[in-house]
Amino acid sequence: MSNSTFPYDAKSEQAYKSNPAIRLFGNRFSTDQTSLELLGEFLLITTSVKEIEGKELRSALPPLDDIHSWSNSKLKYSPKIKLNLKLFAFLSSSRLDSRHLTHIEHYTQLIQELKKRIKVDSNDKTQVVKTLENLLLGFQGAGTSRTWCAQSFIPISRGLVAGEAIWNETKAKSHYAESWSYVLDNAKLYFSLNKHRFLARGGELLYLQICNAMKQSPDAIQSWNQEAKLEFSTEELEPGKLLNSLERGLANFFSACPKFIDDLAEFIDDKLDPETAAKTDMHEQQPRFVEAGWCNSATWQEGYLLAVEMNRILSSGLDVMDSVYYLETLFMLHTLRNLIMQSSRCLSNGEAKWPGYYMAINRSDEENGTLKRISHQSLKNIEKTIYMAIRSHMQDTDIVQDEKILKEADTRSGHKFFLKMAKQAGLVIPKRGAWARFVLTPQILRVLVTTIVPQQGRITYETFKQLIRARWGMVFDEDGFGECCEWLGVEKVYLSSDTDAWLLEMLAESGLLMHLSDSCALVLHPNQGNDGAGS
Repeated sequence: MSNSTFPYDAKSEQAYKSNPAIRLFGNRFSTDQTSLELLGEFLLITTSVKEIEGKELRSALPPLDDIHSWSNSKLKYSPKIKLNLKLFAFLSSSRLDSRHLTHIEHYTQLIQELKKRIKVDSNDKTQVVKTLENLLLGFQGAGTSRTWCAQSFIPISRGLVAGEAIWNETKAKSHYAESWSYVLDNAKLYFSLNKHRFLARGGELLYLQICNAMKQSPDAIQSWNQEAKLEFSTEELEPGKLLNSLERGLANFFSACPKFIDDLAEFIDDKLDPETAAKTDMHEQQPRFVEAGWCNSATWQEGYLLAVEMNRILSSGLDVMDSVYYLETLFMLHTLRNLIMQSSRCLSNGEAKWPGYYMAINRSDEENGTLKRISHQSLKNIEKTIYMAIRSHMQDTDIVQDEKILKEADTRSGHKFFLKMAKQAGLVIPKRGAWARFVLTPQILRVLVTTIVPQQGRITYETFKQLIRARWGMVFDEDGFGECCEWLGVEKVYLSSDTDAWLLEMLAESGLLMHLSDSCALVLHPNQGNDGAGS
């Protein structure tokens, strides 16, 4: 299998040379990055000023011409840290032992400055400040147990998307800081802005996968679509049209949040104290740029599917909070798909057919031991595939065969990471205990329906199952479980024809199913689910 990387040749990078999981999957997936931070980092790049081959870009995604001319150079982007905003929103709810005296000092200064700007009776100003603080705290996202600056907002607006900042507590104890101004003058000592500990590059990786996918020829995309029976629309088969639609979808997503939120975030972060933003977001009076990582070039198919699925969610008319929830779920599912598919490619030397694996899905309260056993075996086989791929990939490289390196790869980016994220997504139960297996939650089901059924459209139930199999490797019925057994190399089992009856019930309970007859049902897009169910 080819080890080429996009957007530049990363073979000389230390992470590439020393970590087999990063070499296989790209730089990088990490167990330290939550699903919300995975999405948040992706959106951070879309909202940041970017630079490719010296050209500045302000669009969410690079234009197609720039993608095609992009050759062996790094993506750079300029994330805003927004320390003032995080301090104002999160300090009062953070751990007492994480509040440095300079943090409290600057927080007090921000409050005093804000009160000066508020034009109400003086007795009401304290209440207004508290209301604004509670409003922003309501958008608290990941990292609630961390120091205030290492936390993140739910990324529902441009103003609430921010880069990573880590307070160096040990340095602060050994190097006395007399004031917030002193901290800013020595920001590199007291803050780490480029460790990628929580924004660990997973969002960068998915962003680059989409860019890499758009670089492919329409003929290659058309051939893959036909061979894998993905049934993309005519517009989705053209990278230029898909890219433009995704750009519009991201713009509409951010404009759906009330403008007041963006205005408030900008006012608190930049207008109350311009010095903090200038000294953390700028370098020598120029925007501070961060160099993004890379993805494996072979993952363009997963990247293209992610672009199609994101576009369908963003064009579905969901409100902004539902969009965040759906996108967060999609990013988790996509990460799992990427890990399995890339591992399958590795073990087959690039010859694996799409998607090359099976997830045998059970109902959550399944009592049939045979169905539960097949689902469990499909999960274990996927874990084994990822486990073996990392080791197989390592054998053909100059990475030292070190058990410590392998264990870290398994835990942080390999099969253990897969299992952890699958459980977090609700795709695998139980969260603890033996005989883990695949299931569906109502949330996952609605995301699958939204990304598979055409907007304002409907498809037959049988077509729906076929497309889930083609795009996600998920199977539910007797035929699917039979194919799964063949993939597992075990004897085919004979099941009842109503093995997937629970899925029909789940769709109906969600208002996404319309029965035409006992033998035919239609799956409806959520936008018309309520109308269609009663027609």
